[in-house]
Amino acid sequence: MLYYSTNKNSAKVDFREATIKGQAPDKGLYFPERIPQLDKTFLKELKSKSKAEISFEVIKPYVGNCIADEDLFQICEHTVNFNFPLVKVTDSISALELFHGPTLAFKDVGARFMSRCLGYFSKDNKREITVLVATSGDTGSAVANGFLGVEGVKVVILYPAGKVSKIQELQLTTLGQNITALEVQGTFDDCQQMVKQAFADDDVNEKIFLTSANSINVARWLPQQFYYFFALQQWQQDEPPVIAVPSGNFGNICAGLIAVLSGLPVKHFVAACNSNDAFVKYLNTGSFSSQEAVATISNAMDVGNPSNFVRVLELFNHDFEKTKNLITAYSIDDNETRKTMARVFELHNYLLDPHGAVGFTSLVKYLGNNPQQHGLFLETAHPVKFENVVSEATGVAVEIPAAMQEILQQKKSSLLIKANYEILKDYLLN
Repeated sequence: MLYYSTNKNSAKVDFREATIKGQAPDKGLYFPERIPQLDKTFLKELKSKSKAEISFEVIKPYVGNCIADEDLFQICEHTVNFNFPLVKVTDSISALELFHGPTLAFKDVGARFMSRCLGYFSKDNKREITVLVATSGDTGSAVANGFLGVEGVKVVILYPAGKVSKIQELQLTTLGQNITALEVQGTFDDCQQMVKQAFADDDVNEKIFLTSANSINVARWLPQQFYYFFALQQWQQDEPPVIAVPSGNFGNICAGLIAVLSGLPVKHFVAACNSNDAFVKYLNTGSFSSQEAVATISNAMDVGNPSNFVRVLELFNHDFEKTKNLITAYSIDDNETRKTMARVFELHNYLLDPHGAVGFTSLVKYLGNNPQQHGLFLETAHPVKFENVVSEATGVAVEIPAAMQEILQQKKSSLLIKANYEILKDYLLN
């Protein structure tokens, strides 16, 4: 398997090079030159396979010969060694809970897979690798946990000051060792833009072996397919599900789409957006325009210019009608998000986090127009990561998991900087 740049001006590379480089030299995103087709026998036997077996068979065509099969299987085992339960919420809606990993968020899957791949590849490198990543919340903590103590790799995380939850911030600022957190006085889009500038800076790249752990990196993006297969493994209806995906940078839903184009049976996708509705407007008009990010209570989705939008275009060969046929999008504001958290707890005794609430509400809207269908939404983070918001909306105190008790007693360690690329560059070089 080779990967080309979405800007079409860089040489094709294999999985190893795409992972290490993160972004193509022409500033495009790497994209597989073909989408592997699932064997029909694999789908028939899906319910009897282990999570590691599913993950290995799904990702193997993308990795090719870059990692020995035995090592790749072991990487997959480590990546998915926790639960991904599909929990019934209403008669027609279930939640796929993706928060049972070490940092209580869906991004544990991509971060764990990528960190182990990069650790595998770094054995052959004489230079230290610097992982540079921007986060709107959960990416930073998942990456920090995934890369903690990995030899030959250091991690620099940029996050927007005052725009992540307390637990999210502590998860990415208290680890130390090879992890550094830069607290940026700006938005997530500012952080993401600074990271992109670093990758485009020849001076920086000559002196530092730089790669990304955002979903622009294929080793972060592609393994997010796994839990769509885990959902179908547990699905009890005769008809395939409608799947609602809380969407910010669009890496998650894009992974689901590539799984479906590979042959995974899914009826329809719902892109569940908060007030950052650039993609919703695109589906309504056929024209995409980035916008300044708006702060919301579902902060991990506060993205005004989603990086993976270009991959969505590639998946459908820039055919707008094909895109509309498989994806519907809704924008849910904070008021509706709060009401949903309260109503779902009151009626169904299920505690949503704000992102899951956006997903649930969007799915309800879609099923309202398609009443014979059933669906699931991705519950992407544990409610405790947004304890204050959830408690205020539901009137219920969120039980803090034992794994989080200790981190709440720790003191954050971060470097506060302005949203200025030259400051980041100076830090990286010095």
